[in-house]
Amino acid sequence: MSGTLYLVGTPIGNLEDITLRALRVLREVDLVAAEDTRRTRKLLERHSVRVPVTSYGRHNAAAKAPLILDELIRGRDVALVADAGMPGVSDAGAELVGLARKSGLAVACVPGPSAAVAALTMSGIPAPAWCFLGFPPRRPGPRRRQLAQGLALGWPLVLFEAPHRVLGTLGDLAGLAPEARAVVARELTKVHEEVLEGTPEDLRRQLEARFPDRSPRGEYTLIVVPSRDLDQPGPSPAELVDQVRARLAAGDSTSQAVRAVARAASVPRQQVYRALQKAGAAEES
Repeated sequence: MSGTLYLVGTPIGNLEDITLRALRVLREVDLVAAEDTRRTRKLLERHSVRVPVTSYGRHNAAAKAPLILDELIRGRDVALVADAGMPGVSDAGAELVGLARKSGLAVACVPGPSAAVAALTMSGIPAPAWCFLGFPPRRPGPRRRQLAQGLALGWPLVLFEAPHRVLGTLGDLAGLAPEARAVVARELTKVHEEVLEGTPEDLRRQLEARFPDRSPRGEYTLIVVPSRDLDQPGPSPAELVDQVRARLAAGDSTSQAVRAVARAASVPRQQVYRALQKAGAAEES
C-alpha cells in the first residue's frame, strides 16, 4: 500500500501558530520534505518533533521529486512544508502534488496560516473578491506589466515581495496607480509586526525613512486597491478613446492626453494606449 503526501501548513512567523493536527501529522510521517531545512528543523525542535528532514525546493525539485515519489510508492508517508504558510503557493510544491496525483498517490491537506489572508484581515480593506499575485517578477519591465494587468481588474491585489525589492515594487505601483490605497504588512505575527497604510509613494517613503542606510528588512505582504470605487464599472475602451480625443482637440499631446485620462480613470496607461490602438485599427479596416 502506498503512502500519503501530506501538505502541511506551517507558521508564517510565530512558531506557536501551528495546529494540533499539523503537529500530529508531522510526528507520524516517515519523512518531512522542506523548502528550507534549517527553518523547518527549528520549528520541529520547538515542538519536540523528531523526524527525518530532506530538502525540496525550486533549486532541486527536478532531482528530488522522483526520490520523494519513490518513498510514497514504497508506502512511506511524507509531509511537504514550505518556509511559511501553505506549500504549493509561490514555491515548487504544486509540481510535486501534480506528479503525485498523476501517479495515483494519496494527497491530503492539513491547512494552516496564510500571509495573504492575515494581511487582508489586518488591513481592514473589504475584499469579497481579490487577486493574489504571489511574488511579482524580479525584472522591472515584466513586473510593471504584471502589476498593470492586475490593477486593470479593479480588485484589491495581494502580493508578496522580498525586502530588497519592496521599494522598487512600491515605486512601480506609484507610477501605475499614484492615488491607490495601499497597505504594507511587515513581519506578520512576529515581534516587529507592523502594518502601514497610504498611497504607494507614501509607503515607499515611510520604508526609506525606517531603513535610511540599508535595504528594508523583514517579510512583506502588499495590498493595493485601485482608487476608483470597486462597485462601479470602469470606463469602457470607447469612453477612454473619447476622453483622449477630447484632450487632443484641446491641444494636449498624445502622451499628455493618455497620462491624464489614465490618472482620472485610475487605470494603467497601457490600457488607454491599447484602446487607442484598437480604435485606430477598427477605423482603418
